[in-house]
Amino acid sequence: MAESVGSVGPAGRSAGRRRILILSASMGSGHDTVAAELVRRAGERGHDAHVVDVLGLLPYGLGGGLRRCYRASVRHFPWAYAALYDAFLRRGAGRRPSGVPLAGLAGDRLGKLVDRTGADVVLPVFHLGAQLTGHLRSLGRLEVPSAVFLIDFAVHRQWLHPGNDRYFCLTDEAVREVRQDIATPAEATGPVVAPEFFAPSPRSAQWSECFTRRAPGCPPVLLSAGAWGAGSRLAATAGLLSAHGYLPLVLCGRNERLHRRLSRVPGVFALGWVADMPGLMRAAGALVDNAAGQTAVQALAAGLPVVGYRPLPGHGAEGVRRMAELGLSDFAADEEGLLGSLERLTAAGPDRERRIAQGCTLQRVDVLSRVLELLETPEARAAGP
Repeated sequence: MAESVGSVGPAGRSAGRRRILILSASMGSGHDTVAAELVRRAGERGHDAHVVDVLGLLPYGLGGGLRRCYRASVRHFPWAYAALYDAFLRRGAGRRPSGVPLAGLAGDRLGKLVDRTGADVVLPVFHLGAQLTGHLRSLGRLEVPSAVFLIDFAVHRQWLHPGNDRYFCLTDEAVREVRQDIATPAEATGPVVAPEFFAPSPRSAQWSECFTRRAPGCPPVLLSAGAWGAGSRLAATAGLLSAHGYLPLVLCGRNERLHRRLSRVPGVFALGWVADMPGLMRAAGALVDNAAGQTAVQALAAGLPVVGYRPLPGHGAEGVRRMAELGLSDFAADEEGLLGSLERLTAAGPDRERRIAQGCTLQRVDVLSRVLELLETPEARAAGP
């Protein structure tokens, strides 16, 4: 997401109106999806929000290079990202490289942007943004509070910088890890999901009719590959489900090559970029997920059971396992486990009902409300413009 202006300059400030600068990143679509919903909520309450891609703040084209390298690694060289995750991101004892030097390169540009927008608070929803704001706050170069929204189930160290004022997390477990590692105030708010996922969708019936025409009597199961269409042996998994009486709906994202390839697999319904995810999820029987990202939390909001299977390396694998440990999803270690989970969760009954009910417990409070409350503290008022 490039800069998205939802405000005017500081001179246009009105009484009670707050200006929020959201640091997102165009790494897939999950971070930008969260940022867009925060902008919507801010506007609904009469506040202004401005979104910037933190990768675009990096000089010398570094942001674009990082994006291309990450996309290539998760698509084609997952072992490379696994090694990078172990070296830079995984929590644990011992000295490891920090993200501060890279993030610090964007400091001047962020400072100018804060001044230009008249921001009252900076809200990173991407870990490099959290490193940047924490670094600048610790040096006194960022005068307004920084509140990090940590959108991953599994906390990794590049989210964490003690210079930030507050952390908002998906779960109590993530809160404990933040407090343990950097002793910064933290609170569990749950995810940010658009309201359409919580309500019945008028278009779900159309999806159901489409699925029935294509494969009568076959429960439809979503296979998520993220915005970039990345996953391990997606065709084999789809073929397995088809052979056992399911209709696999593969979300290929913007990966046109994957979409073309899977469209040729018998019994598989390959989907490109889907705008109506609420309707699609309401019509499906379960989600097979490999990343524990925004698609997974949207599924929980929509009452769609989630099964983690063949997760992406690094934070994807850790997040998928963490979701299962919390009782929010199943984790299938092999084909037999996947089929067993789907048999239990796609059929009406107590197993499906319990899983849906557990997913609803993830929703806590509105993180935007907590960010705005932070601005009312004496410390924030003293530091404000």
